[in-house]
Amino acid sequence: MMLTILTVLFWLALAVVFYTYVGYAAIVGLWAKLRPRAPLPEQPFEPEVTLVVPAYNEADILAEKVRNCLALDYPAGKLRLLFITDGSNDHSGEVLAAFPGVQHLHQPERAGKSMAENRAIRYVSTPYVIFTDCNTLLNPEAVRELVRHYQDPAVGAVSGEKRVLRDGSAPGAGEGLYWKYESFLKRCDSDIYSLMGAAGELVSFRTDLFKPLEADTVLDDFVQSMRIVDAGYRVVYEPRAYAMEPPSFSLKEEMKRKVRICAGGWQAMSRLLPLLNPLRQPTVAFLYLSHRVLRWTLTPALLLLLLPLNAALALAYGGIYTLLLVLQALFYGAAALGWWRASRGQAAGPLLVPLYFTMMNVAVFQGAQRFWRNAQPAAWDKAQRAPAA
Repeated sequence: MMLTILTVLFWLALAVVFYTYVGYAAIVGLWAKLRPRAPLPEQPFEPEVTLVVPAYNEADILAEKVRNCLALDYPAGKLRLLFITDGSNDHSGEVLAAFPGVQHLHQPERAGKSMAENRAIRYVSTPYVIFTDCNTLLNPEAVRELVRHYQDPAVGAVSGEKRVLRDGSAPGAGEGLYWKYESFLKRCDSDIYSLMGAAGELVSFRTDLFKPLEADTVLDDFVQSMRIVDAGYRVVYEPRAYAMEPPSFSLKEEMKRKVRICAGGWQAMSRLLPLLNPLRQPTVAFLYLSHRVLRWTLTPALLLLLLPLNAALALAYGGIYTLLLVLQALFYGAAALGWWRASRGQAAGPLLVPLYFTMMNVAVFQGAQRFWRNAQPAAWDKAQRAPAA
C-alpha cells in the first residue's frame, strides 16, 4: 500500500514538473498561434509621454543613460525625461545638471524603488508613463513601439523585452538563455490575453491606472502590472521595444538577484490572491498559476521530493526507477560541476542548463525563507553587473 502511494506521488510530481517547464510552453505556444489578434491602426500615434528613470548611486552611467534617452526616435516636444535619485550620495546631481532638458528629483532619504516611483508619478502630467532602469540602454524605436498599443482602450500597460548583453561569462550565457525561454512565454501569454507580469527594465502604463504601491514592495513592476490585469485591462508584451543590460558580474551576484526576485514573488502572490480565482477571470487564473505561481511554490518543492521518492522506488522496483534516479544524479552532478567551473572563470558549456535551472529552484527556497522572515528590504543592495560593452 505504501509503495503504491509513493508511486502515485512520484509520477504526479514528475508530471507537474514536466508541465511547468515544458508542457505549459507547448500549450501556450499552440494556443497563441490559434488566436490571432486584430492589427493596430496604421496612422501615426504620438501622444505625450514621460520617461521615468529611478537611479540610486548611478553617477558613473547616468550621462550615458541620458544620452540614450535623448537619442530615442520620438518627437522631442512630446517626450519628457524625469530622473529620480532619492537616497543617492554620489555626484548624480552634478551629472544631471549638465542636461537642462532633464527634470531631476532628489531627496536625501532612500526608501526603495517603489517609493521613488510613487513619488515620481506625482510629477507626471502626460497620459502615458514609461519606467526604465538606469543600467539599461533602449533601442531608438522603444517609445513608439510601446505607445502604439494604447490605441486599444483595453490595454492598460505595455512591457518591453529584456535583452542580456552576452560577455562570454557563465552568468551572461545563463541569464541570456533563460530570458530567451521567458520571452517566448511572455509573447504567448500576451497573444492569448495578457502578459503575466511586466519587466521593470522597460514598462509603460496609462498614467491614470498607476496606483501607489506599498512601501515594502519588492517587485514593483510585477505587482503594478498584475493589479492592472486584475482591474480588467490587458498588459501587452512588445519585443520590438527592448532594454539591453549587462549580465551579473558573477554567479554569486546572479544568485543574490534571483533570491531577491523569489522573495518578491512570494510577497506578490500574497497580495494578488484574487487573480487565482477562476470564476473572475478564468484565462488569467490559468496563465498566472501556470506561468508564475507553480514556479514559485509547488514545482520546486516537488523537485526536491522527487529525489527521495525516486530512491525509495528504485530500491523497491529497480528498472525504470533506477534509470530515472541515475539521470537525476547526473543532472544535479552536472549542475555542481558547472558551478565549480564557472566560479573559477571556466566555460560551463552544456553544463549551463542544469546549472541555471538548479540555481533558479534553490533561489525559490531561499527567497521563501526570506519572505516568511520578513527579511527582504524594499531598498535592497544592487547586484553587481558586469561592465557594459
